[in-house]
Amino acid sequence: MPTRREQVLSAVFSRLGSIPDAEILRNVALPVRIPEAGLIIMRDGDPGLPDVTLNPRTEFYSHRIPVEVITTGDEAALDRLLITVGEALSAADTLGGLAEMVTVLAPDVGVTPIEGAAMVRHATIPLVVEYQVTGILKDE
Repeated sequence: MPTRREQVLSAVFSRLGSIPDAEILRNVALPVRIPEAGLIIMRDGDPGLPDVTLNPRTEFYSHRIPVEVITTGDEAALDRLLITVGEALSAADTLGGLAEMVTVLAPDVGVTPIEGAAMVRHATIPLVVEYQVTGILKDE
């Protein structure tokens, strides 16, 4: 049985997988070619240091999961893809009971000019998933 951390990451990736057309990847380097419908890369992120309670010992994590959204379209194309990602992630505010809360934060948006190619527009959406475990490396 996977750890709660991996269950949470898999559930987020599954939610992203419900987005039509865009290519969805996990923990990969940026590919040479960006699909026309856009590219979404989920990184495993950092669970950070837990808040701990005793008796029974419980660890509360606020796991930051960066979701990168990339397109070669214009600002409107990036915005449409961001809206779709936001809707997919907001539709599962507890990831089926795995998390206490899922919070989608404001994206950090940027543009990367590439010589001889289309402009790449990108955004990183910080996703914060709060969950509790009795041990981060235990299967629960």
